[in-house]
Amino acid sequence: MHRYSEYFGHRHANDELDCAPLLAAGLRATPARTVVHFDDHAISCADASRHIVQLQRWFAGQGLVPGDRVAVMLGNSPEHIHLIYALVLSGLVWVPVNIKLRASGLEYLLQHAEPKLFVIDGEFDAITASIDCGMSKRTRLPAFDAADTNAAFATPAIPVDAPLCIIYTSGTTGAPKGVVFTHRMMRIASEAALRVADVREGDRLFLWEPLCHIGGAQMLLLPFLEPVTLHAVPRFSASQFWPQVERAGATQLHYLGGVLDILMQLPEAAQPSAHSLRVAWGAGVSASAWEPIQARLKVRLRECYGMTECSSFATANVTGKPGSIGRALPWLDIELLDEHGQPVPPGEAGEIVLSSKVEGTFLPAYLKNPEATKSALRNGKLHTGDRARRDADGDLYFVGRQTDSMRVRGENVSAWEIERVFATHPAVRLSAAMGVASAVGEQDILLNVQFKDEPVDWETLHIWARERLASFQLPRYYRAVPGFELTASERIKKHLLSRSVEDAWDRLASVKA
Repeated sequence: MHRYSEYFGHRHANDELDCAPLLAAGLRATPARTVVHFDDHAISCADASRHIVQLQRWFAGQGLVPGDRVAVMLGNSPEHIHLIYALVLSGLVWVPVNIKLRASGLEYLLQHAEPKLFVIDGEFDAITASIDCGMSKRTRLPAFDAADTNAAFATPAIPVDAPLCIIYTSGTTGAPKGVVFTHRMMRIASEAALRVADVREGDRLFLWEPLCHIGGAQMLLLPFLEPVTLHAVPRFSASQFWPQVERAGATQLHYLGGVLDILMQLPEAAQPSAHSLRVAWGAGVSASAWEPIQARLKVRLRECYGMTECSSFATANVTGKPGSIGRALPWLDIELLDEHGQPVPPGEAGEIVLSSKVEGTFLPAYLKNPEATKSALRNGKLHTGDRARRDADGDLYFVGRQTDSMRVRGENVSAWEIERVFATHPAVRLSAAMGVASAVGEQDILLNVQFKDEPVDWETLHIWARERLASFQLPRYYRAVPGFELTASERIKKHLLSRSVEDAWDRLASVKA
């Protein structure tokens, strides 16, 4: 029995939990097999192989050697998928660039990562023309020659701990950190996705996530781990979602970024009475929304928790307990620790601290950031900076970032939990809860609200919230904002919000508070 099979299953006699050999063997084994459908375009192993050969020649012509970095700013497309496969097999380091980045954000990433090439789509010519790309050469992908079918792609030996990509996390208070993401980490992320999404033979996984996110990138190996296919689309579209699912016969949906909230707000007539989706998996469904979502969308929820730094996944809820992120995946152990590094009792929130039975599960470092690396990796454990609590059964519940919590009347209050409740209100587009100074000690809660269309009377909104939140979770102050400045991964930059309450509605001034 191989040393990793107790965690990941036994697939190959000499499997070292890597990516390139798995991908190469899969592409060569069954050339005619379709692994990805992009809209109505089928990508077979033979198609991918021919593209990879030509891209490897192009890499050589650009003077690239294994270990060189290539920044990629492309929308979802078959060409983007072929390029990622080629980078993985060539030992080059992929630097995915969020297509929503602009100006200083783009310059920071390019100058920090120092890629030799910066590959863009035509739609980003104008956006990137005036920025300082540092030492990188801005270029477009070469045209594919369908007549060139003679050579086989190269497979240089690549260590499992070699960087596969540099993934930049979105900092809400500081500069983004570049997570060095190794070949083994990508393999573990893909294996975990199979488990979290309850993937079975013959499944068809709907891939809408931007490939510049780990949520999309980790999906690309799944057809080489199990006999499944990916059904990819350029982007998530509420109006096109159900027709796309129907055409694909999709069985899984990955939810993030409010996708489920959007689907829940569609007219019921837009959703077919019967569909092929079996599982929706991801993070961010509150306990109160759990059953309504399952009943309306007719799917089984599989909530998880993770972060890029731990190979994307750490927990999975396989029992269906509403609101829970479940328990640790088999190769991980989870401790919940207080500010003194001591375990917290059941029911109390503590920092999620991870340790792994499999070497190479955690990031080796943040790129050029030894201080952040030292803070996150201590004594072989990954300190996440996230908080959770564990119930009497041993199931975990996400509470929020340690830096995004408040202390109200003796209670630690998670801004995330408050915002998830307000996300279910039909008039609220986005909200941001934050602690503000209180005259009686500790903090009061200020909720910044961006409405979709017409604003709701504050008294009415607060009465609605009273039915859904604990008393200590209720905002004292409410303030309408026209919009929020977001990070590249759609997180609100709370440090830019004013903590003044002079322009806010104070519920304590109301008779019905």
